[in-house]
Amino acid sequence: MKSFFYPLFLLILLNYSGVFAQGEMPDHIKEKITYPVFDFHPWVGVMPVSNGALPYDSTLDYKVALDLYGKVKDSTAIHPSILEVARTYNLNIANGVPAEKIQIAAVIHGGLVQAILSEEEYQKKYQTTNPNIAAIKALEGAGVKFYVCGQSMGFYKLGSENITPMVKMAISAKTTFITLDQMGYSYLNVSDD
Repeated sequence: MKSFFYPLFLLILLNYSGVFAQGEMPDHIKEKITYPVFDFHPWVGVMPVSNGALPYDSTLDYKVALDLYGKVKDSTAIHPSILEVARTYNLNIANGVPAEKIQIAAVIHGGLVQAILSEEEYQKKYQTTNPNIAAIKALEGAGVKFYVCGQSMGFYKLGSENITPMVKMAISAKTTFITLDQMGYSYLNVSDD
């Protein structure tokens, strides 16, 4: 019975993380949360789960295509969708998946293209440094690949020279997801906007 409540708690936590993200982390989470690899934000941590169902299986490749979209609501904070990339990585490590078996492709589209602006462009637009750049750099260092929808870029009148070079421009998010699917990646929507 106890093992049933941990997954339920995680689902509740995921559904309300946007609420918590605006405030301080509750003590009952602070006391237990761990940071297997990334710790650049409190909400990229994971709750330990003993004897969880579907633990690491060495016969599987852990390939996931993350759907990142939304708007920049707080230009001084790492966007919640980018935090979810780090959390997804941490969750896999916490589940026993070795880093060399994790392949994450993060696909950015819609208004979220504003979050990947170069430092110069971000400074012009928001009059502050881009907090997402350091997170993307850390994630890229762990092997995460970032792609941006060329259609969204066009709609926002942006070119590859306007964004961080760590993010590669694809023709569209749709074609990227189709290609990644054909390459064996599982689709996961981590955006809430």
